Amino acid sequence: MEGLKKLFLPVTATIDYIQNHFKAMLFILILFLLFAPSGEEALKPNNLHQIAIVGPIFDAGEVVDEIESVRKDDSIKGVLISINSPGGAVAPSIEIAYAVKRLSASKPVVVYAQGILASGSYYAAIWANEIMANPGSMVGSIGVIMQGMNFEGLMEKVGIETQVAKAGKYKQVGTADRPWTAYEKAELDKVIQGTYELFTSDVARARGLSLAEHETYADAHIFTAAQAKEVGLIDTIGVGFDAAKRVEALSGVTHPVWNQEDKFEKFFRQLSEQSAAMLHLYFPAVSLR
Repeated sequence: MEGLKKLFLPVTATIDYIQNHFKAMLFILILFLLFAPSGEEALKPNNLHQIAIVGPIFDAGEVVDEIESVRKDDSIKGVLISINSPGGAVAPSIEIAYAVKRLSASKPVVVYAQGILASGSYYAAIWANEIMANPGSMVGSIGVIMQGMNFEGLMEKVGIETQVAKAGKYKQVGTADRPWTAYEKAELDKVIQGTYELFTSDVARARGLSLAEHETYADAHIFTAAQAKEVGLIDTIGVGFDAAKRVEALSGVTHPVWNQEDKFEKFFRQLSEQSAAMLHLYFPAVSLR
């Protein structure tokens, strides 16, 4: 009997392992079926790359990292950046804009306005080689805003008072427990106007527009795709298919293969965007929107 047990030990051990770890193995199998590459095309190295920017822009880290990775990858011959965003914070929008500028210097970049290409998201797009917009998209809103709440009346009703120790005349600028003073508003206006001048000058330089005529294309105007084309904010009008074909044409590849976004990465990217949007509700700042 002992001899038979030793003979069949590998088989019985395997069966015991499956029985003891059935749920874990089933989970791994489901993950494999969900996220494994589908078909031969998914196994081919891509020579074209699509980047998606969706939702408010409050953190540029992942997008800039992806742009830089694509810029350094000689196998990638062209890039499509698909944007559907109302804008966001100033610094992250500029980070993306200048990453796109570096990228477009080495390989063709087409930005596609999928739905909204406005304010900070338009800033992010300006240095692309071409900008194409969906016929139903909204483009523009080149402006800067800072807003906040005044909870003074509510605080009085519930019996809450603030206590402050500060150094510096402007240290309480933007607080929500009282109305802003005239000199505080003037300080904020100085920042807003400086940011607006930076925004409009970059747009004019990138798009070949006259800075002196910025009121026609900036000044927080909102345009349809056709109107945006007329004032020079975009180059062409089309749908996503047209944008992809334009990248293929500019890149000169004979057998275009596009990247497929990893589903895990997509999930965590969307989760990160939602978290950033929630944080912005509690920590307002100067915004391009």
